[in-house]
Amino acid sequence: MMLLLSLLCYVGSAVACLQCDRSIRILHEDFILSAPSLSDQIELKKINDQAIVSYKSTSQERKGVIDPTTLYRAKTEYQSEFNRFLKAERTGSVTFEAIQIMEKGRKILEKNLDVFIHDGLCPNKCGLLKRRVMDCLSCQYMMYMCPSPSNQQDCGELSVQSEEGGQAVLDCFFPWHRLVLGNPEYHYSWIPGSKKWDENNATTLVVTDESSVILNQLSVKDQGIYRCSLQKNNGTIFSQVTFLLTVDPVTHQTQPPLPSLGPELLDTSPSDSTENLMLIMAIVFIALAVTACIGIIIYCGVMALHAMAELRWSQKKIKKLRRTRGV
Repeated sequence: MMLLLSLLCYVGSAVACLQCDRSIRILHEDFILSAPSLSDQIELKKINDQAIVSYKSTSQERKGVIDPTTLYRAKTEYQSEFNRFLKAERTGSVTFEAIQIMEKGRKILEKNLDVFIHDGLCPNKCGLLKRRVMDCLSCQYMMYMCPSPSNQQDCGELSVQSEEGGQAVLDCFFPWHRLVLGNPEYHYSWIPGSKKWDENNATTLVVTDESSVILNQLSVKDQGIYRCSLQKNNGTIFSQVTFLLTVDPVTHQTQPPLPSLGPELLDTSPSDSTENLMLIMAIVFIALAVTACIGIIIYCGVMALHAMAELRWSQKKIKKLRRTRGV
């Protein structure tokens, strides 16, 4: 019994990336206890010990660290394979099959670590990344430093161009910023009219949680050099991006001159004004006189026609009376 307890304690304290997960340790403990005899349990314990050594070696060859996401992927894949192994009908020696399933666990760990180390551990191609990972030997979380290949926080320079009255969007976000711990902030500063950065002449524009800022209603005086840096309160800078902003002035088209009156028509001397007024009054008077004459003529014509009509009517009446008397 004491030997069995010591076996369980040893298995429970085993360390490697997969063994850092409690569910995997319990899975192995239950598997060892399921052996029909103490001698089989001892053999399975030896196989488990050897598997842990191989897990350690595989981890150490790949930086010896893992992140929670990669550990979860490796764990769930290995659990699925191990449960399939437990449910399968035994066709050979339990020790031989145990070696096979634990070797499969090593390959699963190797595959996931290769992807993590190549693409996920230090995704920053510039700047400085300090991230939280798990040490596969101690199973404790630690800070892992990811310096840029150039060992500098500078992430390059971008040219931005806009028109006067327009807007410009400055954005210094990188996907690996999500891995930075400690709630860093984006610091935007600028030097108007300059194309070379000088920290002593820089003016703070804004400090924000957002990676981008929008500059509206730009004028020529807004052009210059802008810088965005991701940093913590203690001054640690993780990345810097410089923007060279150019604002093109709007070209105003010259309107063609309106046609002007000749100087002879613009002469407004008093004598000419009086003559023009008298001429206009004469023209109006003549027009009224002509209109009155035409009215009189029309009236006389109408009256003449009316008199002629009455005369004819009288003549017809007289003729009628004469005929009546003659009869």
